[in-house]
Amino acid sequence: MHHEQMQAARAVTRVLEGAQLRTALAEVDDGDASRGHTLVQELAYGTLRHLGRLEAIAGYLVRKPMPDALLRALVDVALYQLEETRAPAFAVVDRAVVAAGTLVRPQAKPLVNALLRRYLRERQAVHAAVRGDEVARWSYPQWWIDRVRRDHPDDWVAILEAGNARPPLTLRVNRAVTERKALLEAFASARIAARPAGAAGIIVAEPRPVTDLPGFAAGAFAVQDLGAQLAAPLLAATDGMRVLDACAAPGGKTAHILAESDVDVIALDIDAERLDRVRDNLVRLRVADRRVQVVHGDAGRPDAWWDRRSFDRILLDVPCTASGVVRRHPDGKWRHRASDVDRFAREQARLLEAAWPLLAPGGKLLYATCSVFAAENGNRIDAFFDRHPDALRESLTLGDDVERRDGQLLPWSSGAGHNQDGFFYALVARR
Repeated sequence: MHHEQMQAARAVTRVLEGAQLRTALAEVDDGDASRGHTLVQELAYGTLRHLGRLEAIAGYLVRKPMPDALLRALVDVALYQLEETRAPAFAVVDRAVVAAGTLVRPQAKPLVNALLRRYLRERQAVHAAVRGDEVARWSYPQWWIDRVRRDHPDDWVAILEAGNARPPLTLRVNRAVTERKALLEAFASARIAARPAGAAGIIVAEPRPVTDLPGFAAGAFAVQDLGAQLAAPLLAATDGMRVLDACAAPGGKTAHILAESDVDVIALDIDAERLDRVRDNLVRLRVADRRVQVVHGDAGRPDAWWDRRSFDRILLDVPCTASGVVRRHPDGKWRHRASDVDRFAREQARLLEAAWPLLAPGGKLLYATCSVFAAENGNRIDAFFDRHPDALRESLTLGDDVERRDGQLLPWSSGAGHNQDGFFYALVARR
């Protein structure tokens, strides 16, 4: 276990230095198939999900701050195991002490041993001591808590709680290949518990590697949150239309659009490496032979790639803080800073301004984020309408089970029928 604790601590440290968790996990992977890769991932994700509380507990238990970032992360990982997993406490402590000697220095072993054993002796008192700290209570940076509370005064508690929950494994049935009933029957035959959700979704009861699910190789489904599955239906592209997916990677929404109608699509993205994922997804989902062009380019600089033919529909799924999907990407809470919100908002405004002239009169643009911050969502769209009298905001038609406040989809709990991440949608028609 101590190896997995060390690897998870290294990954957490890299995230706190600014790396994405996926990248950090790849960096610490030693390529040894006999090691517990799944456990490393569980420890890293779980520690970051609850980092505010874990850091507060560690801070209470030590007399002096721990200056070594790796040592702090190792303690956080061990506290996560003691708090949230069924691993035997004696094994967690023993292995963490060994890990401290290997990862940091032998002199760190007595500190880790004393700290973790004190926690086990005084757990209730420790929890009572840190309970009044909002960062410890919610496990988000204070600026994040303040912003969500200001933007969503009636829903902020539910939003923060949902962001700390474990996400479901949600699939979108690919109707270019199969139907939901047939796929559910295949899952049942394989003794995989699953239920329908949304218009074309399936939630798998016990998350597992998607490559092990029936139909993966045949392209029968895409992994896609229920909130993200709403984009293509809201765009409502019909046969013969010309469509731009302006920030297309990794290609899930592009594939959805192509599976639903006979359209001409340009899948554009600024990241050339991520476009490889778009191509791979289109091939697996059996839509690469449709009328689709995968283009490397900046949506904010159309002169470099646009052929001057207008689009009937534009999907503008802009870069954002991803504050609505932190249950899937808990590293986002700790990588981002308060100033990043304004930085993303400026980029979103740039992309909106560049995309609008590409839309044909009578066409529609769907603005989308996976954020819950108003500065990236409602405020951004309101400012756009102030500048464009030829823009008309259209109402969104969504199911009654979609928890939302106008265009803001709220990240919701595991008990909700539409167990979705936090998304924002605004449908804009050009007069």
